Amino acid sequence: MVESNSQRYDVQGSPSGQRSRKKDLALTQAAFDGLLAWFDSNREQAGKKYEDIRRRLIKIFTSRGCLVAEELADETINRVAGKVHELAANYTGDPALYFYGVAKRVFQEYLKKSATPPPPPPVELHENIEHEHFCLDKCIERLSAQNRDIVLGYYKEERQAKIDYRKIIAEKLGITTSALRIRAHRIRLTLHECIVRCLNEAEN
Repeated sequence: MVESNSQRYDVQGSPSGQRSRKKDLALTQAAFDGLLAWFDSNREQAGKKYEDIRRRLIKIFTSRGCLVAEELADETINRVAGKVHELAANYTGDPALYFYGVAKRVFQEYLKKSATPPPPPPVELHENIEHEHFCLDKCIERLSAQNRDIVLGYYKEERQAKIDYRKIIAEKLGITTSALRIRAHRIRLTLHECIVRCLNEAEN
């Protein structure tokens, strides 16, 4: 476990007790500890870095219309953690950039395995990852405060907690969970179109 912001986290980065350990992935506690050590020698700062990267990965997958953004974010983290000792010894630069490169491969694999492409059509990962993040943040900020809270909150939490949280959002808005799902999808479409325009403007 890792303590960060007064919470204890398991090897998947979720508050302990929220995830079943019946489906332990290749990510071991030792690998997770190595990942944190790679981020920062200060345990608290490393935990914050981890949370920031995972949150960013979820936003990236979400912006591409992916319906399993959290799962792909965790898969990306698992793969990086699996070779963290090699990375710690040989990789130079911001660790986050390495995660984004792995995320590109994970997303491409997801598209190949999907029976049907996820709506909306995916945005190709831009070569300039920093500009892509700029576009993502810029487009999220352009959403109304309510729509921004919806699209970010819709993917918050895990499993049953996620379902419960979506019910809370729907109740606050005075709509059904089905209507919330449709609204979240429309917001994703708007976000997707904005990101495409932003990236295209950068290339022209």
